[in-house]
Amino acid sequence: MSTTLHITSGDIAGSNLVKSGLTGEVFVWHDILYDGPRNPGWPTDDTLIARAWFLGQATRGGLDREHILRTLQNQYRKIAAAGEYEQIVLWFDACLFDQSMLVHLLACLLHQGLRQVELLCVDAFPGIVPFNGLGQLGPSQLASLYGQRRPVTDDQFSFAVLADRAFATQDQKLFAKLSDNATAPLPWIPPAVARWLCEQPDPASGLGRLESLALQAIRGGCATPAEIFSAVAAADAPPQYWGDITLWAKINGLADREPPLVRIDGPIPRLPQWEGLADLQRFRITSLPDKAEA
Repeated sequence: MSTTLHITSGDIAGSNLVKSGLTGEVFVWHDILYDGPRNPGWPTDDTLIARAWFLGQATRGGLDREHILRTLQNQYRKIAAAGEYEQIVLWFDACLFDQSMLVHLLACLLHQGLRQVELLCVDAFPGIVPFNGLGQLGPSQLASLYGQRRPVTDDQFSFAVLADRAFATQDQKLFAKLSDNATAPLPWIPPAVARWLCEQPDPASGLGRLESLALQAIRGGCATPAEIFSAVAAADAPPQYWGDITLWAKINGLADREPPLVRIDGPIPRLPQWEGLADLQRFRITSLPDKAEA
């Protein structure tokens, strides 16, 4: 059996870690842990069922709920058995997606009494600008970072538990406190939390930052999903926490508002949030008059 367990987010990063030549087993974690129903720390059975429903909705039915539930259950079984490994190495980047996952995993490892954990968090890489995450790095580039891993400290575990509670409960006061922490033991958490606060609905428009950027791109003449994605990516500040599934969900939400802010024309009524459901090249998105601004 492998004596090292590497845990990361994202299938591209996981695949490249496998090819990196580093010894050990690579395990990719899947979940959107900055959003949706859950309890802090180790999940209950009810939490996993609720999250399977939430993730099924988030992918607009692209993933079967039973498949999601089995995936989630298997992930926590992996953590429960992680004590069988001599070494646990966490590979994450500085974006909101990764940081919310990192603090949750640290809280869960602590729950299992596993403190011999090493962390490698990457917020930049020479020659890659803008740097958005580990998925941009090839196998040899990932391998070159391995010597930068550091043991997770007691302070980092404690801070992770606090941050995981904030994401689980969506405690706005705790979020504000975390985002202002200039001496955080996990220094990537404050900016990640600040980015999540930007996604909360604006009092005037009712839109979060990603929705606003998508609407701005559409009103600026971007009509295809690819055009909108490129425009939003260029307008957003790195690290980019979102991918196409998240952006399509935001655009679908703009179409579902009452009154709708955009119209989606394509083979199905809404942008598919999983591969194979429909051809993205056949969709066109146009803006509609905002009656609130009229």
